[in-house]
Amino acid sequence: MPKLQILEPNASRQALLQTLEKDGACIIANLLPASLLDKITAEVMPYIERTRFGGDDFSGRRTRRTGALIARSPACRELVLNPTILDAAKVFLAPHTEKILLHLTQTICISPGEGAQQLHRDRLAWGNHLPRSIEPQFNTIWALTDFTAVNGATRVVPGSHRWTDEQRATELEICQAEMSRGSVLVYSGSVIHSGGENHSQEARLGLNLTYCLGWLRQEENQYLSCPPHIARDLPHALQELLGYTMGNYALGYYSDPDNALTRGAGILSPEHAIEAELNTEKSLTS
Repeated sequence: MPKLQILEPNASRQALLQTLEKDGACIIANLLPASLLDKITAEVMPYIERTRFGGDDFSGRRTRRTGALIARSPACRELVLNPTILDAAKVFLAPHTEKILLHLTQTICISPGEGAQQLHRDRLAWGNHLPRSIEPQFNTIWALTDFTAVNGATRVVPGSHRWTDEQRATELEICQAEMSRGSVLVYSGSVIHSGGENHSQEARLGLNLTYCLGWLRQEENQYLSCPPHIARDLPHALQELLGYTMGNYALGYYSDPDNALTRGAGILSPEHAIEAELNTEKSLTS
């Protein structure tokens, strides 16, 4: 049975990218500081507890998936900007884009009794329309609890990012991302994987943060999950990842519908939405 390579927290970006090129996935052990780990868990748990279980086998009938984490969790914002991950994501996706976007923020809480999820590739969020020569995603699952073979550690098929669509994994080709709390599974959008079966007595809690090419539509609609009145207070680097910037010369502009009949409205960059919110706040407080 294969095993995922485990990197140390101080592993170089080159080592991480080389491992992804070879296996499509790896683990970085104990990358998340305990203080930030505790803050994230405390901030997301109230939302998780109010989240319904999934409505089908794929989303998980004993699994809670909770999003909008940029708006809900200040500590998650810090994690999205983790330099080890973000720098690697930019280089990994650079061959096919000038900018990258935050594709998805989601906690995945697999409760006892949940079965194994169907094996899949995350890139199929865009159907099967992207050429396999284009890798669209750089993905992470952070362990907010220990990930074990018993409680549903993510199943991964190393090397499957190079497989054809027709090739199917056997049980002997599947391993599990067993890792301690605070570690992170890093994987490409093309590698075959799934949530594992939880036959323990405790829930397995992971934090799924993923990045994609800047010209693709995000899986989680960040403009609705984190609208301008919230995004205005975020660091500029995070605003860019959400999509509040031009993706290219003519990619992402808008026209203000409230000023459609007034002079000088014109075409606006997404940054204008943030500026408008800030100006509104100033006028209300002055």
